[in-house]
Amino acid sequence: MPAETHTHRNPIDRDTIVAIVTERTADVAGVDPDEVNEATGFAELGLDTLGVLELAEAIEDELGERTVGLQIDDDDLVDLTTVGETVDYVLRRLG
Repeated sequence: MPAETHTHRNPIDRDTIVAIVTERTADVAGVDPDEVNEATGFAELGLDTLGVLELAEAIEDELGERTVGLQIDDDDLVDLTTVGETVDYVLRRLG
């Protein structure tokens, strides 16, 4: 049995999720985080399907360290076109 489990982690609030998704989006797109907000579309940042997949993996990695492993279903990626949609999706998956 592992010495540390993830079952007692504190819930993550919306503001934290917004910050994580915004920062990871900026990293993947290669832009300043100040250029990214909830209304920002991935297409306007030049993120194609592979870019969105890379973003999903970065979010999973970040949140995997903070909560019980988040899995973003690849089939759901086509429906995620903005930072705000991604934040809402993550919140539903964590809820």
